[in-house]
Order: sequence, then C-alpha cells, then structure tokens
Amino acid sequence: MKKIAFLKWALAPAFFLCLLAPAVAADIPFPAIRLGVEQAKNPQDVAMSLQILLVLTVLSLAPAILIMTTSFTRIVIVLSFLRQGLSTQQVPPNQVLVGLALFLTFFTMQPTFERVDKEALAPYLAGKINATEAFKKAEDPMRQFMFKQVREKDLALFVSLSKSSRPRTPADISTWVLIPAFVIGELKKAFEMGFVVFIPFLIIDMVVASVLMSMGMLMLPPVLISLPLKILLFIMVDGWNLIVRSIALSF
Repeated sequence: MKKIAFLKWALAPAFFLCLLAPAVAADIPFPAIRLGVEQAKNPQDVAMSLQILLVLTVLSLAPAILIMTTSFTRIVIVLSFLRQGLSTQQVPPNQVLVGLALFLTFFTMQPTFERVDKEALAPYLAGKINATEAFKKAEDPMRQFMFKQVREKDLALFVSLSKSSRPRTPADISTWVLIPAFVIGELKKAFEMGFVVFIPFLIIDMVVASVLMSMGMLMLPPVLISLPLKILLFIMVDGWNLIVRSIALSF
C-alpha cells in the first residue's frame, strides 16, 4: 500500500503537467519561419548569397576532407582487412570499426590537432586573427603531418601531372598537389599492412582445406573449421593489441 501511495504522489506532478501543457502552449506565441527566394537588389546581396552557398558546400565536404587528410584512411582499411581475414562477415559491425578508426585517428592526430587549436582556432575565436589567417595557420600543421607520411614518388607524380615547376622546398608544393599524393601513399601503406595481417589467416584456411581434402571430407565447408581456429589464434596472440600497436607506430 505504501508503494502504491508513493507512485501516486510521484506520478501526480507528471499528470498535472500533461493537463497544463495544452493551456500553456496556447498562451505561448511560436515564431514563424519563412524561407523564400527574392530578387537581389544590389551587388552586395549577390556576393552574400554566393558566400553562403560556398560555406554550405564546404561544410558538406568537410567530413570527407578531414578524413582524407588524416590517418583515418589507413586505419579503417587495415581494420577492414582484419575482419575480412577473420571471415567473420559483419563482426565487428561497421559502426564498431568506424568508431574505433575515428578514436584511433583522434589519438594519432592529437599533436597536430593541438597545434591547430593553439595556433589557429583559439586566436580566431578570441578575435586576434581573421578567418583567412586562421585557415593558413591551421593548414601548416596539417601539411607537416602529410609531408611526414607522403612518398617522394607520389609527390613527383602529381607535380608532373599538374605541370607545375619543380619545387625546391616543401613550401613550394601546393596543398592541392600534396593531398592526393598523401592519399595514394596512405592507400599503399594500408594495403601493405593488410596483406601482412591477411597472411596468417590465409595459411590457416589452406591447412584446414588440405586436411579436409586428404580426409575425404569434401562436402564439409572448410570455413566451419577454420573460423574457430582463426578466432582462437587471434585471441591467443592478443590480436587487437598487436593491430592497434602496429597502426599507431606506423605514424
């Protein structure tokens, strides 16, 4: 009986608010939002519209730009190779792999992001520099990170494709040349690491298939036997620790 009485007293305020909500909502004026397209009256209106369109375009492409200029590409590809080698289909699920790749990206990019925040974002928010200066100061740490990972061969390729003059210093290389060279270098390194990760699992598949064939068990799918063995091997060698350690040290 005490519990029932307590529930009544606990639910009474909620019930009262439910009754009061329509009356309160009727007295509170809600703002009206109108969206429309009007003819520009002066050149300033046209310039402002173009600026807004440009900002929206940059914001829509910002996630892809950040992904391609950080360590995310290499990390997510290596983790995908790992799942493919384990033959576990959707385990871990895509959300887990992408989430782990994002956190590892934040971890490996922490020094670079701290420099961006200290040299560009904080002064811009404090009003000490304008947006153009903030972009240039934020660009320098990202370029230094990409220069540490990019290969000279890839840089030479895109410099020749852009038909620009031969650079003498890293400062002479445009960011639009550096980014694609960095991306294909990351893809190469990711595939190299993925190949190394894939080899032990491939050997297990071959051994299991050979044993089953020698025993005459041709109707038994080898994956039914090799999958538990691969998972057991991965657990025994502390695979996640090794994979994450190798990825972090590769930067």
